[in-house]
Amino acid sequence: MYTIKQINEADRQQFLEMTGGIFEHSAWIAEEAFKQKPFASLYHLHHEMVKVVENTSIEQKSALIKAHPNLGERAAMTHESTSEQKGAGLQNLSPEEYKQIIFLNQQYMEKFGFPFILAVRGKTKQQIMEAMEGRIQHSKETEFETALSEIYKIALLRLEEKITNLPVM
Repeated sequence: MYTIKQINEADRQQFLEMTGGIFEHSAWIAEEAFKQKPFASLYHLHHEMVKVVENTSIEQKSALIKAHPNLGERAAMTHESTSEQKGAGLQNLSPEEYKQIIFLNQQYMEKFGFPFILAVRGKTKQQIMEAMEGRIQHSKETEFETALSEIYKIALLRLEEKITNLPVM
């Protein structure tokens, strides 16, 4: 675990090693956030990272969303995604559950053109599938914003795992 002091003292390369995986396959966010040092807390760092995303184009936001894996699929994922999905039981789906989640992912992808994103930490397989079934009813615009909101939650959870929030001295 890092302290915010270590984050602030890190050079660009060290900073990217510490924070580059916070947003799935999108180290460019950490690269831009680096310019905002020093950070008063991990929450300040998170805020600056979210601001980087919010200030980008629709195309960059879309690429960020599409960088995420489909939930429950047995595809290559980052260590963080694998751990999060395993914690929610998505690595241990029964054959029926696996078929159901693949079906829901396909429906979602066909309707919206990007993967279903949910901060799965603390959720059960059932809660995840219920969320998928409910959110498929949304408009594309609503789901795009929901996906970004969930990405921001995931990023905060990942930061909280990596950085202690001790005050800066």
